[in-house]
Amino acid sequence: MKTLAMGRRALLGAAMAFGLGGTAFADGHQVVDSIHFLIPGGAGGGWDGTARGTGEALTNAGLVGTASFENMSGGGGGKAIGYLIENADSNHGTLMVNSTPIVIRSLTGVFPHNFRDLTLVAGTIGDYAAMVVGKDSPINSMEDLLAAYDADPNSTAIGGGSVPGGMDHLVAAMVMEAAGKDALGVKYIPYDAGGKAMAALLSGEIAALSTGFSEAVDLANAGEVKIIGVTAPERVDAAPDAMTMKEQGIDTEFVNWRGFFGAPGLPEDKLAMYQDALAKMYDTPEWETVRARNGWVNIHNNGDEFKAFLEDQEQVIGDLMKKLGFL
Repeated sequence: MKTLAMGRRALLGAAMAFGLGGTAFADGHQVVDSIHFLIPGGAGGGWDGTARGTGEALTNAGLVGTASFENMSGGGGGKAIGYLIENADSNHGTLMVNSTPIVIRSLTGVFPHNFRDLTLVAGTIGDYAAMVVGKDSPINSMEDLLAAYDADPNSTAIGGGSVPGGMDHLVAAMVMEAAGKDALGVKYIPYDAGGKAMAALLSGEIAALSTGFSEAVDLANAGEVKIIGVTAPERVDAAPDAMTMKEQGIDTEFVNWRGFFGAPGLPEDKLAMYQDALAKMYDTPEWETVRARNGWVNIHNNGDEFKAFLEDQEQVIGDLMKKLGFL
């Protein structure tokens, strides 16, 4: 269970809040004149919402004078990363948003760069993962799911909205491995849209669905699913009745972090200003409005803590992907 032990250590790091804001921000002091947010995907996605919500909070709180936004899709996020690196000297006023896929996609060679090629600014928010079952399923807990899996592994498939080797698959494998099962034995079925995955869940094609916690909460509130396990260190306010994996004897945690990166060679004084503005943001009502509206969890990893977390996550995900045959 070496992978499990490493996974717990690395993923625990993401779930700890580091200095949420420092001293209280109350004097309206502007920290940064302007920020240009580079978004590696299209409008309406998670990266887009994170960048625009962060820019909204920073400007409304007076911490940043103006914010602008640019969507640059392509290459699974690789186009924007390459652009930031190739035009580093002219992009000192730019922050690029990214998340767990920068680790996964660099490991699999989707793009040639990784987080070490950029200036690490800060991790800011996170979305835990969840395992859900249909509202009428006889399964009501992870214990029930594991019992069904032990009885008939082939008929106890787990679905997800990402490709094999993608995040939903890795989370399902991580959870089952932590529960003492062989991740290679887990039958994973990918779906390219949430509606198709939900139809499969309701029809019994899959026994459970691996998905993001915020999406799981929306589905549960709509009465479509039951949340049987969350990869958070403790219960989350948005779904207080949903048990964590750890509560059920499955010692694993995972969070899909989102955060910000600067161009390589970003001057230290610029980096310090960006980090200061983001740290102070957490103490503002403008940020709480944005955070609550989106159901985000505050997870602030600054500078060196951000680097240490990313390196640990890269090791854990890499080990698991090798075991599953994706590396």
